Amino acid sequence: MKSPKLGRTVFTHVILITIGLVFLFPFYWLVSTALKPDEQIFQMPPAWVPHPLMWENFPKALTEIPFFQYTFNTLKICACNVCGTVLACSLVAYSLAKIKWIGRDWVFYSLIATMILPGQVTMIPTFMIFKWLGWIGTVLPLTVPPFLGGAFSIFLLRQFFMTIPNELSDAARIDGCNEFGIYWRIIMPLAKTGLVTVGLFAFIGSWNDFMGPLLYLNDERSYTLSIGLQKFVSQHGAEWGKLMAASTLMALPIVIIFFFAQRVFVKGVILTGSKE
Repeated sequence: MKSPKLGRTVFTHVILITIGLVFLFPFYWLVSTALKPDEQIFQMPPAWVPHPLMWENFPKALTEIPFFQYTFNTLKICACNVCGTVLACSLVAYSLAKIKWIGRDWVFYSLIATMILPGQVTMIPTFMIFKWLGWIGTVLPLTVPPFLGGAFSIFLLRQFFMTIPNELSDAARIDGCNEFGIYWRIIMPLAKTGLVTVGLFAFIGSWNDFMGPLLYLNDERSYTLSIGLQKFVSQHGAEWGKLMAASTLMALPIVIIFFFAQRVFVKGVILTGSKE
């Protein structure tokens, strides 16, 4: 009886490891290229293991552009995006999940419908609004919108809040707690997994955002890493080792964050689709 079950387990692990290696290969190639001498980068057959290891490509990549300034700018925008998304979207999601009011479902369906529109459709109208407000050339177009909520994050948190029993909210109302008190003291502590998941989505999206900074940032001192990397390409496009080293340094924080938060991330996504 154990043999078929053991065979299925081994087969499943082999498939998962194979898929994992396939997805890991581009990152390995990125790091290995960053450590290769120039003559090995386009060598055929490929040099799978760099020899010698060109560790100096990393400090050179840090000095070719103001990497730390760009990193600081990116982290500031990411922090605003995470705080704004978690705060605004959780408030809206709470009202859509736990408060009964006329037209609630229609508002939710309309909100979901906005997710159909690609960003390219709203790009020009949004740019014109920010230009009218005088925000072009500042970080405000990148930091203020998250405090107005986002359809996907609201949907994710609304579905997560619906898994929390309504009896908890009803009991708090009987004890005289208002809606904001229920939201802050009961729902938010119980929804930490969902909040962390939404925060991770917001951080990754802001960290990797290229189009937003490209449209709205004019001052080089306020550039983010994505724009800085594009500038590096335009100035040092032929220096592939340094370029891959800079790309590795930009991708490394996302890899580290997901490595330490993967359990919470996966759990949050799974629980979002469940309902008691």
